[in-house]
Amino acid sequence: MNRQPDEPVAEDIARSDSVNQVVQSHSLPPQPRYLLVAWILLLLLGAFFLFASVSDLVADARTGLPSDHLEAFHTLTGVSWTNAKLVSPKLTPYVTLLEVTYAVHEFVFGLLFLIIVAIPFRRRARWAWWACWIPMLANLTYTFAIAHYSTTTLMYSLIADVALPVLLLLHVPAFFGELTHRSVLSRHEKEIG
Repeated sequence: MNRQPDEPVAEDIARSDSVNQVVQSHSLPPQPRYLLVAWILLLLLGAFFLFASVSDLVADARTGLPSDHLEAFHTLTGVSWTNAKLVSPKLTPYVTLLEVTYAVHEFVFGLLFLIIVAIPFRRRARWAWWACWIPMLANLTYTFAIAHYSTTTLMYSLIADVALPVLLLLHVPAFFGELTHRSVLSRHEKEIG
């Protein structure tokens, strides 16, 4: 390739301009500090989901039932977990299997939640904001089905029941406000122009 000395410079400038346009079109609009804090708290909530499920799996492996579920088990069955293991040695492994299965489902929900919050939610994809509400179904079901039988479990459960909607509602202006529409339009105009 025989090039004139000016050709590589012009070609390099054209390439850098196109790279800058791509970078600018994927950059996030400026945001208030409270949104950054709320986003970090959403990540921590996702970590809490993972921690809770791993803790339950460890407890299931050690004793067959997490310690914060013992009170609920006793209230529902009228028998302590220790006595149930002695009286019904075939029934308690089934309960443990259900607990393990639930904890794995909880882990998967937590992992998906973290991935959505870390990537598409951070990029302000509206579907991600809506998708982050899905764990509320599991959270509220757990609270009303099991957690209300144990004050310890209820306290853990209420963290997610309250924190998730509050943190998501704080993000409404970022996903649905006028600022969002302007930044999306300006990005679209840059891509076209």
